[in-house]
Amino acid sequence: MTTGSIHNRDAFLNRIADRLGRNRVRSAPMLERLHRPELDVYKDFSQDELLSVFKNACQNIHTDVYETTAEALGARLSETIHALGGGPVVCGADPRFREYGLDPVLEEEEAFIWDPSLGQVNIEKAAAANIGLAFSDVTLAESGTVAFFHDKWRSRSVGLLPTQSIVIVPKHTLVPRLTQAVQNIEKRADSGEAVASYINFVSGPSNSADIEMNLVVGVHGPVRVAYIVVTDR
Repeated sequence: MTTGSIHNRDAFLNRIADRLGRNRVRSAPMLERLHRPELDVYKDFSQDELLSVFKNACQNIHTDVYETTAEALGARLSETIHALGGGPVVCGADPRFREYGLDPVLEEEEAFIWDPSLGQVNIEKAAAANIGLAFSDVTLAESGTVAFFHDKWRSRSVGLLPTQSIVIVPKHTLVPRLTQAVQNIEKRADSGEAVASYINFVSGPSNSADIEMNLVVGVHGPVRVAYIVVTDR
């Protein structure tokens, strides 16, 4: 990752301090809070308990949840695709499809796999697709939210443009809430790992209650979303 450059920073900050009539502050002490409730919610929950919280949250966001094992994932994915009306299917060039043995399903469905070299063709394929297929990178149990770390091979268009969406959720990606998801990202960055420049948090299908407080599900983007939880991965 290329590191940017900041020009004339010291001169700019020194000028501000001078106008304020004080010495320039070089550092500020970190404030220590007595209570950190954001760290306490579900903090002692096991992965099984987090999965239960996640499934309950998905009921509130109108999202179907299916559980399966890695061995049976291919069959479960095929069933879910057919239940949602079949293709066209579009997905990112994510190595996890091969790792989880899903290449035969993608071939059977003639899924279009995102290819940066094709440019605008990718957008057109995603917009014409019935189903967008992706893996969750971090999953928030509290809100039924999946997070995607996008790059040029795994575009956000796969999750936003198709009519419906299927997200594969490895159980190990479950964390209590947004707090832990952000800590996960910070840990990766602190260790020197390149972090995605665009991270997308999605909580089920699009909806709105703006019109006379009547909830309408499927306003824009995917009108229906299904999560497939892989319980042994």
